[in-house]
Amino acid sequence: MPHATGTFVRHAGRLLRTSLFAQVLVALVVGVVVGRLWPQAGSSLQPLGDGFVRLIKAVIAPLVFCVVVAGITKAGDLKAFGRIGVKALIWFEAATSIALVIGLLAGNVFAPGAGMHVDPASLDKGAVDAKTGGGQLPSAAQFVLESLPNSAVGAFAENSLLQVLVLACLVGAALLHLGRQKVPQLLPLIEQAQDVVFTIVGYLMKLAPLAVLGATAHLVGEYGLGAMSTYGKLIAVCYGVALAFLVLLGLALKAVTGLSLWKFVRYTREELLLALGTGSSETVMPRMMEKLRAAGCRDDAVGLVLPTGYSFNLDGASIYLSIGTLFIAQAIGVDLSPGQQITVVLVLMLTSKGMAGVPGSAFLALSATASALGVIPAAAVALLLGVDRIMDSMRVATNLLGNCVAVFAVSRWEGALDRVTAKRVLNGEQPAQPTETAPAQHLGTTQPTEAAPPAETAPPTEAAQRTHDT
Repeated sequence: MPHATGTFVRHAGRLLRTSLFAQVLVALVVGVVVGRLWPQAGSSLQPLGDGFVRLIKAVIAPLVFCVVVAGITKAGDLKAFGRIGVKALIWFEAATSIALVIGLLAGNVFAPGAGMHVDPASLDKGAVDAKTGGGQLPSAAQFVLESLPNSAVGAFAENSLLQVLVLACLVGAALLHLGRQKVPQLLPLIEQAQDVVFTIVGYLMKLAPLAVLGATAHLVGEYGLGAMSTYGKLIAVCYGVALAFLVLLGLALKAVTGLSLWKFVRYTREELLLALGTGSSETVMPRMMEKLRAAGCRDDAVGLVLPTGYSFNLDGASIYLSIGTLFIAQAIGVDLSPGQQITVVLVLMLTSKGMAGVPGSAFLALSATASALGVIPAAAVALLLGVDRIMDSMRVATNLLGNCVAVFAVSRWEGALDRVTAKRVLNGEQPAQPTETAPAQHLGTTQPTEAAPPAETAPPTEAAQRTHDT
């Protein structure tokens, strides 16, 4: 018996030393305990999470730039890159529209705000203004304009991913036009810079357990668990709809690529748990890019689709906003007609695109929706202040998985996915290390072909591939 206990302790110790997933899971549990037993101490640990997020954000822009430039030049075809962008936007619009509609249907069926009989006059509109800092969501024209950089340095300094993407496309196009002979050292330099950034990310990930501990302890200490009882039905509906949406995403992924979303979740469990613990999907963007490349997605598809999805493909936020709008209306006794609910979808389709990076963006979008309807007082949006932070886990997980599915789907659609490698990695048959998913072609080459299987195996025949897929 003592021998068995000693073996278990050694195994647990080895697991804690070597597994980021185990470390983050333990930190999550410790954070909940600290926040519950010592709320003031838990609230004071917020800088641990905030500091980690700041460090990760510092390397995201350089990494996106390097991955996109290298992806364009290796693919050797700027038109293919443009097609990837258009197909990604089509996918994003379809996914967010479906998320909004499903959210509205669930809000009507389960009516999470029915029976609350809240008087809007009793709510403090100033609390919403404090949450949003008096800001507002950009208009469509302003959003497009702000996506264009007016300073190369400013795009990186402000960590504006869309501006960095525009710069990366311009640099990649210039490198393709000049060719390798005129700039023989520039592309290797960019690839080396990319390796340096990924190495830095590896260092930062060692701090992830501390970040999760601090963020979780602050959440529980600051907000407590009381909101779980007050808003229990709303929380259950939002998380249930998010789960149903992820099932639909899994079916779509299986139909388009033949890959399993559950296996991808298992493959990225460390990143997903870290995103849930910190309440931010940005903290795992570098690692997700690395793992998607390792799983057979070509660099240009990963570099364009994933960062763009952080602004255009907020599936979890769409679910929350649609259900939240109905919850507010039901809580104050307003019955929205089918025409008004269609207005909700149309307004949220626009406002959700400009949410990324805007403080209190969910409340700004809800306020804009209430103003468009004309029957919900702006002060009623304050009803969601007590539960908004608890919804972060749902939004983060759904947004993140939605963007990763988009990378696989668009890659397959464009012929930029090595399905053989993807299946091996997700099945655990091949080490999850970043590999080149397409041969490094010379600058200025033509249309890319679908990535070939690893060199040690002969390319499968079509019949063999069908057998493998079945």
